[in-house]
Amino acid sequence: MASISIQGLTKTFGDGLIAVNNLDLEIEDGSFVVFVGPSGCGKSTTLRMIAGLESISQGTIEIGGRVVNKVAPKDRDIAMVFQNYALYPHLSVEDNMGFSLRMNKMPKDERHERVKEAAVMLGLENILNKKPGQLSGGQRQRVALGRAVVRKPAVFLFDEPLSNLDPDRRAATRAEIRRIQKELGTTTVYVTHDHEEAMALGDKIVIMNDGFLQQAGPAEEIYESPCNQFVGTFLGTPKMNIIPATLHTNDSTPSAEISVDGQPITIPLNPSQIPSDASDSATVSIGIRPHQVVPATDQADQVQIKGTIIDLEQLGFAIDVHIRFGEHTIMARISGQHKYTIGQEVHFSFDPSALHLFTK
Repeated sequence: MASISIQGLTKTFGDGLIAVNNLDLEIEDGSFVVFVGPSGCGKSTTLRMIAGLESISQGTIEIGGRVVNKVAPKDRDIAMVFQNYALYPHLSVEDNMGFSLRMNKMPKDERHERVKEAAVMLGLENILNKKPGQLSGGQRQRVALGRAVVRKPAVFLFDEPLSNLDPDRRAATRAEIRRIQKELGTTTVYVTHDHEEAMALGDKIVIMNDGFLQQAGPAEEIYESPCNQFVGTFLGTPKMNIIPATLHTNDSTPSAEISVDGQPITIPLNPSQIPSDASDSATVSIGIRPHQVVPATDQADQVQIKGTIIDLEQLGFAIDVHIRFGEHTIMARISGQHKYTIGQEVHFSFDPSALHLFTK
């Protein structure tokens, strides 16, 4: 097992595209770190540089205290699991799992014990004689995982390994990967575009966009305290509501002002909610998560707004209610026991302390 230290990591392609821009990151020994972000954000390129499959333009990568910039992939003590499984169709499950061990000339008895141990861990012991073509997608992915496990590497690298699975199997395999990582304690770097998958798996999640690191930390911490609007809207389902507002900080009580059909609505704020780079009269974005928008009550500390329902999405356990008020639209996720109709006028409210303010 090993820690990974990334300093000033940059990747520039021949056409001048900067895929990863000056990335600094520490990955602790034994941790499970998930890189997440939209397509083209640089997460897979970063993984490939850690693996040695992509050259480094600038910066350094250390694995276990050793700089590996010029070290061949086979000598980095890593094991990688890909999206497409990459199994040999003519080999049995057992031979696929033990292939790298055979290439390293491990004795047959020891190789067999390694494969058997991994097969039991992954629930594959009854299909070791089958070929990949006889397996389901979930079984093939577990074989690919087993092939990595038997090597007992210092680092596991996963490149969107669950993308080809259906939702039920994806959830089950995700739980298996998490269980195995905890059981083995192997440092793991995992890439996905699915923020729910990232939040479910990672001890730490690393959010990237346009080649830049946006924020890194525990999922709950980032969800509750996003550093900018991109992170706030990217992490969480349904997506965070964003409303433009004007910030007022010179009054005794700071506030944000929303304009609705030319009429101001004032929202009181705590000083701790105000971004450090915001000034009086600055234009800001207010973020509020849909589950924090609720039917209006008589509580004095709630902000109440009147609007019209323009769409409804029935989820059974809840209803996603799309509400237009003035020139703005907001979505509320409300308990399924409430009944609404499109075109209905409603009063909704939210707690000002739940708001996020963004300047960028």
